[in-house]
Amino acid sequence: MTLSRRRIVAGLGALAAGAATRAASPAARPAPAVPPPAPAVPPSDPAVTRPTLTESLTVPGGGLTPEQLAQDERFWAAVARQFQVSADFINLENGYYGIMPDPVRLAYHRNLDQLNERSSHLLRTAYKPRADQIRDRIATLLGVTRNEIALTRGGTEALQSLISGYRRLRPGDVIMYADLDYHSAQYAMNWLQARRGVHLTRIAIPEPPTREAVLEVYERALHEHPKAKLLLLSHMNNRTGLVTPVRQIVAMARRHGVDVIVDAAHSWGQLDFTLPDFDADFAAFSLHKWMNVPLGAGFLYIRAQRLADIDPLYADETYPATDIRSRVHSGTMNVAPFLTADTALDFHDTLGAEVKQARLRFLRDRWVHQLRDLTTVQILTPDEPDMYGAITAFRLRRRTSEADNLAIADELMTRHRIFTVARTGMTGGAAVRVTPALFTSADDVDRLAAALRDIARREA
Repeated sequence: MTLSRRRIVAGLGALAAGAATRAASPAARPAPAVPPPAPAVPPSDPAVTRPTLTESLTVPGGGLTPEQLAQDERFWAAVARQFQVSADFINLENGYYGIMPDPVRLAYHRNLDQLNERSSHLLRTAYKPRADQIRDRIATLLGVTRNEIALTRGGTEALQSLISGYRRLRPGDVIMYADLDYHSAQYAMNWLQARRGVHLTRIAIPEPPTREAVLEVYERALHEHPKAKLLLLSHMNNRTGLVTPVRQIVAMARRHGVDVIVDAAHSWGQLDFTLPDFDADFAAFSLHKWMNVPLGAGFLYIRAQRLADIDPLYADETYPATDIRSRVHSGTMNVAPFLTADTALDFHDTLGAEVKQARLRFLRDRWVHQLRDLTTVQILTPDEPDMYGAITAFRLRRRTSEADNLAIADELMTRHRIFTVARTGMTGGAAVRVTPALFTSADDVDRLAAALRDIARREA
């Protein structure tokens, strides 16, 4: 694939200039390629004085591969200007929440104002067809259909709805998850153990986690537990950033008669894939991470033929049992994040999934490869390209406790003004997670590498 920087820059510039105005007509979504003009922005809004990409970058012609574009710091500096980022520190903890670029931020403000002004009238009228359009847009990007998508308030709610609603368990069955899986999803699986009389087994992902080692540990666990019926599987886990070979594990589990719930909360928008790539029946997603939708947005996926295997949530009757929306009941939600989803997806589409993936992997590789020669530093994701994205965790070999890694994260922040986060739950010990974003520069991750070399030198 080759790309024109001029085409991408022009698209982002158009978004920055006015694509954030979808709230003006929530019932009808215009085509993403031709966004409507923006209404006047209040003079107090800082975006008024910020240059658009087309104003701030002169771009030569010619095609580039995503990997070549990923290394163009002038281009990414222009992308970074679409984000309002604190100058007080380098934010390398972007896995928790993916902040909104300016077009999305401005659209969100307008959608909040409109929701406040129109109140119940918007909720009872215009929002309903708009929600279906959003589901259509998501389904199209993922290669599925609208009736297989239900909106949730985040990936956690999606996972909880799928896990708690899974109805094919009988007393004595076995359910499984790995040490790297999301803690709230683990809790929901633990809840099944008490409520359904099933047995729980925990898989320890090996270190170093090569593709062969990961596949082997899942195959062994499935072979050793012939009564297994349900497996939780993270596409990209939130602790170390390891990307698992989902399609192979789903096929393996299916041969053993085991259903898989895929946690894709961290991977969609960070990696380039569609749901047919997984061949999975059940999956959960977040929109407010790598798709940069405002906080409070996600969705779940149930393959149409498998809908009956997930119970309606709390016997909900808002929708018929044949409607996937009966598998979620969130009450009265703040719908402004969903009204803003189109603008965020436009921003994603303008860059493209391949380009985003290439840039995030480039940033990860840049700091990781500067440390590979240090025997005191353990990098907890392999260098196999399909086994990682932006998120990568590290630990110092003699500092594996939670307290140790909290101290390392604190030192990075207090001495170097680099914000990271300590993570626990891995069988090999705690670690520090590093997560760059689209606004992160090569200089930012170089500063991280230099800081870690300094810390490692003192540990030697």
